[in-house]
Amino acid sequence: MTTLYSVLIISLLLNTMMAWYIARLLKKFLFVSQNITDLYLIIKSFKVFVQSMYSMESYHGEPMIQELIFKLKEVLNEMEYFREIFEHTIDEELEEELDAAQEIEKE
Repeated sequence: MTTLYSVLIISLLLNTMMAWYIARLLKKFLFVSQNITDLYLIIKSFKVFVQSMYSMESYHGEPMIQELIFKLKEVLNEMEYFREIFEHTIDEELEEELDAAQEIEKE
């Protein structure tokens, strides 16, 4: 009977430690998820800014700005891959505003 109690106590301790560890992992996951989403939105807004600057008469056709826009697209595509992993924390309202600003710039 004491063996049974010993196994029960060990099991409870291990389950408690496992629950604590999982809670810590989930907190870190949420932190990383929010930061990746924020970083994606910052880079996306910077891309909109650079595209609007590129459309100005004094900068139109500037090869360095064209290259910067190309590199920003590559970075955004790579971040989109990571963003899909953390999709549940995306700030959709802010992203819609950025998309609308980008559409206005295209016109």
